[in-house]
Amino acid sequence: MKQIEVTILGQSYLLGCPEGGEALLQQAVATVDQEMSAIRDAGRVKARERMAVLAALNLAYRLAEKPTARPAAAAPSDASGASLDETVVQRLIERIDGSLGHDGQLL
Repeated sequence: MKQIEVTILGQSYLLGCPEGGEALLQQAVATVDQEMSAIRDAGRVKARERMAVLAALNLAYRLAEKPTARPAAAAPSDASGASLDETVVQRLIERIDGSLGHDGQLL
């Protein structure tokens, strides 16, 4: 697995990336940075952790809101039975949690 350094809200992060997934990861980083910047620029939230949680919720909501090309019952699932969208969201949450320090602040 490749490691890529990215920047979100001026903070650098070193992320693992599967071979060939660099463009998709960069697109995801740009989306998260844009979402967090919009929250910061609105001026109502100051803490990075809160911005990250709000951005994650906003993005997950948009993902859930998108119509699917197939019925939900036919959505592919992983071995646990969770839909692939749920699995992706869970992985994103785990990455955010992994980026938070023990005091709840982004590293």
